[in-house]
Amino acid sequence: MDALIHSPFAEIATLLALASAIGLVGIFLRQPLIVSFIAVGLLAGPSALDLVHSDEQIDLLAELGIAVLLFLVGIKLDVKLIRSLGTVSLLTGLGQVAFTSLFGYFIGLALGLNHLTSLYVAIALTFSSTIIIVKLLSDKREIDSLHGQIALGFLIVQDLVVVLAMIVLSAIGIGAGSGHSSGGASSIMTVLASGAGLVAVVILFVRFIANPLTAWLAKAPELLLIFSLALAAVFAAVGDYVGLGKEVGGLLAGVALASSPYRETIAARLAPLRDFLLLFFFIALGATLDLSLLGSHVAGAIIFSVFVLIGNPLIVLAIMGAMGYRKRTGFLAGLTVAQISEFSLIFVAMGVSIGHVQWSAPEKVVRYLS
Repeated sequence: MDALIHSPFAEIATLLALASAIGLVGIFLRQPLIVSFIAVGLLAGPSALDLVHSDEQIDLLAELGIAVLLFLVGIKLDVKLIRSLGTVSLLTGLGQVAFTSLFGYFIGLALGLNHLTSLYVAIALTFSSTIIIVKLLSDKREIDSLHGQIALGFLIVQDLVVVLAMIVLSAIGIGAGSGHSSGGASSIMTVLASGAGLVAVVILFVRFIANPLTAWLAKAPELLLIFSLALAAVFAAVGDYVGLGKEVGGLLAGVALASSPYRETIAARLAPLRDFLLLFFFIALGATLDLSLLGSHVAGAIIFSVFVLIGNPLIVLAIMGAMGYRKRTGFLAGLTVAQISEFSLIFVAMGVSIGHVQWSAPEKVVRYLS
């Protein structure tokens, strides 16, 4: 009986059962799936049911989930679509990122965070969840409305900022890990060269291989799915090896297929797998949280939450108002950014692993984030 309790298979089976139960409650309360996943992570963590003990297996699934998530973000970054972005999407996206980062940074400083931690938190607050926004707009049948199209446009701009931020973060992190400045500069140049090499591979793949290969693989839909998953995992592994990180590698893998005529098919087939694997990311994250420590940060959490819920929409409303759009359109578009993305957690986790974000965490937390 004791062997069954501590069996990784039994543990994962228990976690899936818990996720199903919490998911049903989430559906009843009309909450996005990600909210249910976060709740599962907290309940499964050491501060509640303490169900997570098979760290290696769960961490592996979590890392694969992050790679697939970023792959699906990358596959939406079609170059033709990016070129067709309207001025409003570009200016609203960049303006929202800039002003949210600026205000968030000063809020962090006012709350006693150091400069670098405040910067990380401020940047993390700028990202909005594509998954949540698209789902909400689709449920309301507003995906083709003016504010819906504008929202999708500046989501693409946010995704591009995510790409640049993660690449820069990875390069700085490699440099920070070196013992002296010349070695740090050399490491940064190596990472940048590796990144340029991966981008070159993606460009060549898109230009000469992607369309004919996916057309051939599409004759067997299961094979197309396996190939897409393999591409995400391989690029994530290579990205991690050269110092860019699994996140950037997975995202570049998605970009490699973004111009393929089968990208929507690939995205639709991988979406359920993404949701399944992301469950383990939030479980692994929840297993590192000690809820007893949250009491000392309630005031800061409330202030940042109010800023995201009220400040972000007002920033979008002001930018669109200055561009001549009606207040109703600006308000509805602004409501879509009244939340933060799963990328925010990933971004801050990268900062913790590099050592930029100082956090008094138990050894298990540090091992997971590293």
